[in-house]
Amino acid sequence: MGHVKLLSQTGINSIEEEKGHCNDGYPNKTTVACMINAEIGAVLAVMRRNVRWGVHYMSDEDQVEHSLVQSLKILRRTIFYWKDPWHAINPVRYLQPFLDVIQSDETGAPITGVALSSVYKILTLDVIDQNTTNVGDAMHLVVDAVTSCRFEVTDPGSEEVVLMKILQVLLACVKSRASVMLSNQHICIIVNTCFRIVHQAGTKGELLQRIARYTMHELVRCIFSHLKDIDNVEHSLVNGSNGLNQETGGQNNEHNSTNRQLENGSLNSASNRQSYSTGIASSTESVLTVGVVDDITAIDSSGKEVDLDELDLMKEPYGIPCMVEVFHFLCSLLNVVEHVGTSTRLNTIAFDEDVPLFALTLINSAVELGGSSFHRHPRLLSLIQDELFHNLMEAGLSMSPLVVSMVCSIVLNLYHHLRTEIKLQLEAFISCVILRLAQSKYGASYQQQEVAMEALVDFCRQKTFMMEMYANLDCDITCSNVFEDIANLLSKSAFPVNSPLSSLNILALDGLIALMQGMAERIGNESLSSEHPHVNLEQYSSFWQEKCENFSDPNNWVPFVCRRKYFKKILMIGADHFNRDVKKGLEFLQGTHLLPDQPHAQSVAYFLRFTTGLDKNLIGDFLGNHDEFCVQVLQEFARTFDFKDTTLDTALRLFLETFRLPGESQKIQRVLEAFSERYYEQSPQILANKDAALLLSYSIIMLNTDHHNVQVKKKMTEEDFIRNNRRINGGNDLPRGFLSEIYHSICRNEIRTTPEQGSGFPEMTPSRWIYLIHKSRKTAPFIVSDSRGYLDNDMFAILSGPTIAAISVVFDNAENEEVYQTCMDGFLAVAKISAYYHLENVLDDLVVSLCRFVTILDPLSVEEPILVFAYDTKARMATNTVFTIANKYGDYIRTGWRNILDCILRFHKLGLLPANMANDATEESEHPTETLHEKRNAKSLSSRSLRSISTPKRSSGLMSRFSQLLLLGSEEPRPIPTKEQVAAQQSTLQTIQKCHIDSIFSESKFLQAESLLQLARALITAGGRLKKGNITFDDEDSSVFCLELLITITLNNRDRIELLWHGVYEHISNIVHLTVMPCALVEKAVFGLLKVCHRLLPYKENFTDELLRSLQLVLKLDARVADAYYEKITQEVSHLVKANASHIRSQLGWRTITSLLYITARHLEASDAGFDALLFIMSDGAHLLPSNYVLCIDVARQFAESRVGQVERSVVALDLMVGSANCLEKWTSDAKKEMKEEDVAKMLQDIGEMWLRLVQELKEVCLDQREEVRNHALLSLQNCLTGSLGTHIQHDLWLRCFDQVIFAVLDELVETYQTRSQKEYRNMEGSLIIALKLLCKVYLQLLPSISESTKFTKLWLGVLSRLEVYMTVRVRGRRSEKIQELVPELLKNTLLVMKAHDILVRSSSGGDNSFSELTWKHINNISPSLQSEVFPEQDSEQLENKQAKTVEDLGPNNENISIPSNERAGQDGAGIG
Repeated sequence: MGHVKLLSQTGINSIEEEKGHCNDGYPNKTTVACMINAEIGAVLAVMRRNVRWGVHYMSDEDQVEHSLVQSLKILRRTIFYWKDPWHAINPVRYLQPFLDVIQSDETGAPITGVALSSVYKILTLDVIDQNTTNVGDAMHLVVDAVTSCRFEVTDPGSEEVVLMKILQVLLACVKSRASVMLSNQHICIIVNTCFRIVHQAGTKGELLQRIARYTMHELVRCIFSHLKDIDNVEHSLVNGSNGLNQETGGQNNEHNSTNRQLENGSLNSASNRQSYSTGIASSTESVLTVGVVDDITAIDSSGKEVDLDELDLMKEPYGIPCMVEVFHFLCSLLNVVEHVGTSTRLNTIAFDEDVPLFALTLINSAVELGGSSFHRHPRLLSLIQDELFHNLMEAGLSMSPLVVSMVCSIVLNLYHHLRTEIKLQLEAFISCVILRLAQSKYGASYQQQEVAMEALVDFCRQKTFMMEMYANLDCDITCSNVFEDIANLLSKSAFPVNSPLSSLNILALDGLIALMQGMAERIGNESLSSEHPHVNLEQYSSFWQEKCENFSDPNNWVPFVCRRKYFKKILMIGADHFNRDVKKGLEFLQGTHLLPDQPHAQSVAYFLRFTTGLDKNLIGDFLGNHDEFCVQVLQEFARTFDFKDTTLDTALRLFLETFRLPGESQKIQRVLEAFSERYYEQSPQILANKDAALLLSYSIIMLNTDHHNVQVKKKMTEEDFIRNNRRINGGNDLPRGFLSEIYHSICRNEIRTTPEQGSGFPEMTPSRWIYLIHKSRKTAPFIVSDSRGYLDNDMFAILSGPTIAAISVVFDNAENEEVYQTCMDGFLAVAKISAYYHLENVLDDLVVSLCRFVTILDPLSVEEPILVFAYDTKARMATNTVFTIANKYGDYIRTGWRNILDCILRFHKLGLLPANMANDATEESEHPTETLHEKRNAKSLSSRSLRSISTPKRSSGLMSRFSQLLLLGSEEPRPIPTKEQVAAQQSTLQTIQKCHIDSIFSESKFLQAESLLQLARALITAGGRLKKGNITFDDEDSSVFCLELLITITLNNRDRIELLWHGVYEHISNIVHLTVMPCALVEKAVFGLLKVCHRLLPYKENFTDELLRSLQLVLKLDARVADAYYEKITQEVSHLVKANASHIRSQLGWRTITSLLYITARHLEASDAGFDALLFIMSDGAHLLPSNYVLCIDVARQFAESRVGQVERSVVALDLMVGSANCLEKWTSDAKKEMKEEDVAKMLQDIGEMWLRLVQELKEVCLDQREEVRNHALLSLQNCLTGSLGTHIQHDLWLRCFDQVIFAVLDELVETYQTRSQKEYRNMEGSLIIALKLLCKVYLQLLPSISESTKFTKLWLGVLSRLEVYMTVRVRGRRSEKIQELVPELLKNTLLVMKAHDILVRSSSGGDNSFSELTWKHINNISPSLQSEVFPEQDSEQLENKQAKTVEDLGPNNENISIPSNERAGQDGAGIG
């Protein structure tokens, strides 16, 4: 700042001496002097306009100036000569002349206005602060002068200017740096003066009104902005007494105020000597208690003495005392419902600026600035808890929406800053104000409902509000269920009732969704388990008196409130029973162990005293009953009250607020006796005995009835009341003031003793408020919740159902996209919470609700539904949301899968789903086998595509499928789609693509087991109920699609196949059994089954048998169905075998495979593939196992016998059978090397049985009608029998082989040769020859090892019998020459071998002569010459002699051994073994 130089000669020296810089932060001294000098000049200039302020000549020599002018001129002459710095100069020296002008009643408005402007300018120069000399007195003088301002009113305009300048100066005083020196008293004076101007501004111009309100608002802000800097003990009143002089219960008392400067109203004008602000002070019950009391003791309106120490505090620098007075004054303004004054001059600018609204604005500012600091100052906190909240309760029911809105804003601020101190006040406000106003049934206008709903939604948007309401109120036995009430209100209010959707409905929805989103944000934050232990009461415990150890530790308070909530739920049920029947209600509580089994007076008293929802009339009747137990309960009931330091009328209010007095006089007496005894016990100060309390209580009730009963015309006066209570206090009178106070209290506020009518949210009466304040002193501490969802699970269980219903209804009725999105956000939040807490039922309900909106019209008419869907924002958003939920939270969907599948089927019928929808995640790289139905379907789609829109051809994809389906079911060509249709198609397809529907099934392996099972069941159900032979095209199409998806999830969940398999198998089985004609469904079922087996066999060895057993369903196909698909079935089986043969180990598994192959042998189209599979299994014995050997041999025999294929295939089949014998030899060798002895015997026995089965199967083919096959089979049998030496075959098996195979073949061949036509069986002679050679070759090969057997004789005789039969066989009367030549030759060779082995010699020389005898008998029948050829003559004679001797020895039993005829020989042969 540069130097300021004046041209005055008198000031040059002083100016030059000044420095051009500020000292210690103060402005330049000369600059300030110049500014003040300018202000002096301005005031003098205005004063000179009026002649009265000119020079007055007393005589020719003397002239006298007015004192006001003279003081200003003196200041002007001396100001530039002050040498001290400004902060060392007493401000009174340069302020006093201006203040004199302001206080003078001789000055007019213009002069006063200029003087006020000068003072304002000086205050804003920052030359006065707390360090300035005598700053305190100076500031006090300024305030006193301005608030005592007097002037002559010349015109209304100038008057308003002066009033505005007064406001300006007073605000500058409070905002200046020296404001800290103002006393509590002066702050009160400033606020009082400003408010008077605010009030009288109602008759002035609009500008003054607005400036006055603004100034008042700024004053309050300045005052309470210092609250956070004031220590909680600083500036407190002596002994902590309350300067508000309040009566308990929030009833205001008048305050007397004296002010030596504000007598009979301030701001008096000289013209009328009347106050400009006389209205509000006289019309309200509150005036700021300010000023100085001249007497030693001041008495307030209630007759109580005011301590002088408290009055001294008002003179100290301002702090809590003035804040208390200001805040109390603001609270009292809320009682002014309408504008005071009915003068025609009253010109309020708008309805929103009436006194209550103005007061609410000021209170809100005070709360915002004071914040949480209020709780450090008990007096202020007490004002908020009692008077402020009581007035807010009343103002909140105002008809003005603006007032209601401001009240709700204040309560919201109070919740943020002081919720730990206003627990019950919050409960009362929400219940009695917000919840009442938000419902039309209580008479609220639509505007009131809307404002209340907006406030409620604001509360809901607070992150911890609802959790704290639930924990502190819903879980408190003595409080109402505020959370549940809010939830019910929001859900009901969201429903539009017989009208379009309104803003109220949207607001309610916003509240619900805000709650849900708050819970969703808290997910995962809780440090405790969300599942609380179940409370199990086995016996009664005194739960009423249970306490929480630490309300700040969630580990303590969370279990505590959950336990209390459990008790409360049962108590609510018990209360309902009690309200219907007192006895049954108490019995119910005993049964639930909330009351002792034996009657206990104290427990019942606690129940009646603290349980909410009880009928107060029933409580009164019960307590007044003469029954002994009821009397005991009444005594215990009275002991639950604390009447210490409470007046009798207040105590009676508290007592009677918990029940309703019964009607009978005796009951009333018993109740009042119990009350009087308890009151006297705790408050014996005034009353002499309990009888005095009883009599006065009766008198109070009589006064209450007399004064508030409309039927009583002549009311009791105060004197009457005092007279009625003479000498009741032990023969003495009670103090008159005491009785007078009771009288006025009862007259002002009725004690309601009549039953309440109706139900719902109660009205907050004065008595009920007093009860609330007393209750708040003993209530449990307020639980402050953090951002963790400790109780969200329990809260969500209450809220979820109504929320889903409300969102659904709003979404259904909404027409705005913003509302749509809000609903979708709500649905997603509910889904997230449901999934987190594993609430499957809730998620299912949500899915069901959402799926209702995914509606497309008739799917058979393709274009219209797609167009509708494309332009239906609601349907598209619902579609996106439902599939988002399915993909993100599918783990917890159960029955909801059915609804989701209904939506998927709709899109499928329109061809809007991805082409790879049903592909499983493990799809192999090679192309899957196409089914017949797929070929036909592809062909039909292709043809439709040709008739479709002329878009570029695509082989796959959504657009091509959509184009193909445009003309579904139509024979006529369709026109080219319009641009609108194409755009609709693109929009629809984009929506479907964003849904990722295919991910539900491709990612199903990540679903939890129960959800996966439900999904599979839903697919089975969605496929429709099948009826045998009656499947329509639409049903079939959906069923096929569902079956494809079912197979997909089965393949994708190979690790959990056991979970799904039963249902999948049953479904496929039903399809197979119910289908009688070829169709796409049974085709998909069969080949899907094969696909599942093919894919899963390598991974599920323990499940192989179950999978393969399922393939037996193929064998149960209807003949027509099987015939249509058997070629493809066989191909699939062949692929399955080739890929998984090494994984099939059990006989059961192979039995299924071979059963399928067995059938293919006689099927023309399928036989090639079947034989290919058999060839793969049996070639080189690669996949032959003991478990499948017999089965494969059986199939090979079937192929060998089959005449469907070429002869070569039968030959190859025979070769496979013969080659399989190598496996038997190998297994025998391996068993001997690797197995234990006991296991070897068992294995060898099994191998022998396999070998026997092999030759038996070959024997069957030996009778084949085809010569090549028959002869090859005989040779194969011969090779198999002669090549079995390496295989350990026991003798009894060989004997069985001769009996069941070799002899049987020979016998059957002979029979066929003799009985069947040669055209059917060509060249049977050659087959007989091969058979004979086979017989002799095998016999001779086996001879050395079996000759020692006891059954050798029978075997040998069987051989001879067959040779003899063949020797005599005739066909058409002729014998075969070749056979005639061959038989003797074969027999001769056989005999020579036997001779060489000494079998005949040894037999003839031993004791068993029957062997030789029987042998030669048969030989003689065949060829008599063989004996001489084999043995010499001498040998023949010896043999004859021995033979004769043997015959004689045998006697009659000879017939049992010898075989005299061919038939007998045949029988013996058949019986060997």
